[in-house]
Amino acid sequence: MIILNMKITFLGTGTSQGIPVIGSKHPVCLSDNPKDIRLRTSALIQWNNKNIVIDCGPDFRAQMLNSGCHRVDAIFFTHEHNDHVSGLDDIRPFYFRQGNIPIYAGVRVIDALKNRFGYVFKTEGNIPGTPNVKINEINDNFMFHEDEIILLNAFHGKLPIYGFRIGNTAYFTDVKTIPESEFKKLNNLDLLVINALRKEEHYSHLNLNDALDLISKIQPKRAYLTHISHKLGFHDEVQKKLPGNVFLAYDGLEVECN
Repeated sequence: MIILNMKITFLGTGTSQGIPVIGSKHPVCLSDNPKDIRLRTSALIQWNNKNIVIDCGPDFRAQMLNSGCHRVDAIFFTHEHNDHVSGLDDIRPFYFRQGNIPIYAGVRVIDALKNRFGYVFKTEGNIPGTPNVKINEINDNFMFHEDEIILLNAFHGKLPIYGFRIGNTAYFTDVKTIPESEFKKLNNLDLLVINALRKEEHYSHLNLNDALDLISKIQPKRAYLTHISHKLGFHDEVQKKLPGNVFLAYDGLEVECN
């Protein structure tokens, strides 16, 4: 596969509550630094004239407006939790312009989406004004445009979830563990995106030390941390303490990659 002129835009880099958390008096939630304000985690990856969104959470509408994105060629879902799927209805403007929007997800996630957004999946008798999608089931034999996207398996606590490798860039979120068998898919990365929830241990998310250990093991040229909670600390203060090739992502950040 040949990946040309690839760019990742971090549409959101926060956890399920976002930052600031409603009603919180935590200092990070009161910060006036734009880098400390985080919508729910999502990314726009663009290459070869394709616009691919990873996860479609409750902030999807605002994220699309902020990014200036006018076309979505596909939406990939890492898993079915609310902060990663609940914006699906807001694909309507794209559907009205483009027709059915291709979505890619595992069968468990597709079933969850059908249960929650049944009207989006109807093939007959649609309610006027509702969107439709084209379902593409992800499995171990998954291929997208001649393997432009490679499936990565991981676990969010005990829940199996997906990451994705595009060219020499790999994107994960909500990871706690990665099976040893997957590390061979992560060789020679230029860029790794991985979650780092907070400094304290968490049962289903990597904390900062966990994420740094994984980065050290995978050895990408650069790594960006996402799915960050207010408990990690102020963006600028945390960034100063990170290794030279590790960066805190923030909403709106655009990174050129291969």
